[in-house]
Amino acid sequence: MPHYIHYFTYDKSAWRGMVEHPEDREDAARKVIDAAGGRLLAFYWMAGDYDGFTIFEAADAVAAQAVSAAVSASGRIADVKTVRLLDKGEVRRSLEAAKLIATVYDPPGGFVKEWRAEYDVLGDAWGT
Repeated sequence: MPHYIHYFTYDKSAWRGMVEHPEDREDAARKVIDAAGGRLLAFYWMAGDYDGFTIFEAADAVAAQAVSAAVSASGRIADVKTVRLLDKGEVRRSLEAAKLIATVYDPPGGFVKEWRAEYDVLGDAWGT
C-alpha cells in the first residue's frame, strides 16, 4: 500500500482542551486511519511549523484524503498537509522515466544546448 505523511497543527481550542485534559492522540489517529482502511505506522509530536505528523498506509490518495477531511472537519485542526511518500522502487522508476523525459524538456532561459549537453554523455536515451 502507498505511504502518506500528514503534518498537522491543532487550533487554540484543541490546545486548551488537551492542556486541561491531557490525552494520547496517537490512539485517535490510529482509529481514524483504520476506519479509512489504512494502518498507522508512526505518530510524532514536533517543534516547528507543525505540531506533529503521522505516517500511515492507505489504499490510495482518496483514502488518505478522507482521513485528512475527517480530522479537518472536526474544527480542532488548524492545518493539515498530506504528502504521498515514495519507496525506493518508485523513486528508481521515476528517475529512469525522468532520464527519458529530460531529453525533450526545454528549460526556461533559452539555454537548451548547454543544458542538454550535460545529458549527451549519457547517450541517446531513446535508443535511436
